[in-house]
Amino acid sequence: MTDMDEKQAQLKKIVSLLKEAQKLATKVGFNNLFQPGLVKEIITGAALGHEVHTTKHEADAWDPKDPGKLYEYLSCWEGGTFQLDRMFKSPEDKRKKSLQRIIRNDCFYCVVFQQESPLDIKVIYKVPTEKILKETERQLTVSSNEISHVGFTIKWAKANGEEVYTNDKEA
Repeated sequence: MTDMDEKQAQLKKIVSLLKEAQKLATKVGFNNLFQPGLVKEIITGAALGHEVHTTKHEADAWDPKDPGKLYEYLSCWEGGTFQLDRMFKSPEDKRKKSLQRIIRNDCFYCVVFQQESPLDIKVIYKVPTEKILKETERQLTVSSNEISHVGFTIKWAKANGEEVYTNDKEA
């Protein structure tokens, strides 16, 4: 078998495993396992014991014992930055709608994934909604753009939150 044949066999196996993962995901309500961010949300929810929303435009997860407690997950790789995308500075009605994406949550979980093993969590910080809101409003106020991506460093999450999960194994 040539190197090219071996590579094609490996690619076919990957496709087969992905299709099997999608079949399993569909059984538990995830009709599009590969929509952006969903795999990491499922990994995070499993680590924290949360239920994960199956669709976009909702909070990412909720407490299975109290479905009224909503959570948002922000993730990045080691050395990266957590981000809230497309937050409006103005007009005021759009700003309020953007901020509602924050306010609706009981808290935020900032999840750092291992760079060498991108499906493994390194650490999770639980950050109060009020702190995310305050920093978001600060960044929007000083932004020169009407629409911004609001960023939070790992250092900021560590200083403003509490570590609730760690996986010290090396990749």
